[in-house]
Amino acid sequence: MGKDNEGKRVSASFATGVVALVFLAVGYQTALFIHHSSIVKISANRDTPDTVFIYDDGSAKAKDKTGNRRATRRSGRHSAAAEAVRRNTAKRSFECFDFDPNTVTEEELMRLGFSQKQAASICNYREKGGRFRRKEDFAKSYVVADSVYRRLEPYIRIPKVDINLADSAAFDALPGIGPWFAAKMVSYRKELHGYSYPEQLMDIYHFDQEKFDGLKDLITVSEPQPYDLWKLPEDSLRKHPYIRSRAHGVVVFRENNPPEALTPEALGRAGVLSPENAAKLSRCRLAM
Repeated sequence: MGKDNEGKRVSASFATGVVALVFLAVGYQTALFIHHSSIVKISANRDTPDTVFIYDDGSAKAKDKTGNRRATRRSGRHSAAAEAVRRNTAKRSFECFDFDPNTVTEEELMRLGFSQKQAASICNYREKGGRFRRKEDFAKSYVVADSVYRRLEPYIRIPKVDINLADSAAFDALPGIGPWFAAKMVSYRKELHGYSYPEQLMDIYHFDQEKFDGLKDLITVSEPQPYDLWKLPEDSLRKHPYIRSRAHGVVVFRENNPPEALTPEALGRAGVLSPENAAKLSRCRLAM
């Protein structure tokens, strides 16, 4: 009976010891994390230090040419411990230059002020398929401190997708666009003989306003070749989305009206095209 009680006491002591050891390990790791975070924060504050303005006394020497008291800009005071951290943490030199976070190299990231580990992390994110579509996406990266982003934000250049030049892969990379929509965006561009304005994307089946709003700030449109509405043969006109079965009517209209009367709006008024398609066609780049 005594041996049983002794065994239970040993088991209880062992369990207590294990629990204490776990708590000790967790506490140690937490302390290390807090210590590291504090050092990073104190060191990062050097990028945008808090400042105070010290006004001189009201003597004549302390006044500027306008008669106002001079103000001297200085960094705010910090505790001795914080100042010691700043002295002991080497401040890396950095440059500021225009860059695209989707193509910038690891070496260039280090020139911008990132450590080698941080630069490698950004490059690894891209290699795994990650993409920075907007400036704010770069700010969300866990290796980009707020102070660093504020410094670099004016230099971030992310090219917009030209919907008249992009391939299906570039379209697929846009938010809310998968392979199906990407293929449709390419094929519809061919039917239109080039996009004339971004909203034409909403002509595509199921490409609604919500989808368009999610990417309209990421795209641009270069001028397409002018569509030769008043010279193309009927079979070519029939392929245009805004004309289709009305191609014969367009040919008859242009053959029976003077050149100055040939406008998409006139086709709408004459009933050759629906008012909606006439309005859309009037926004397209047409040959004179």
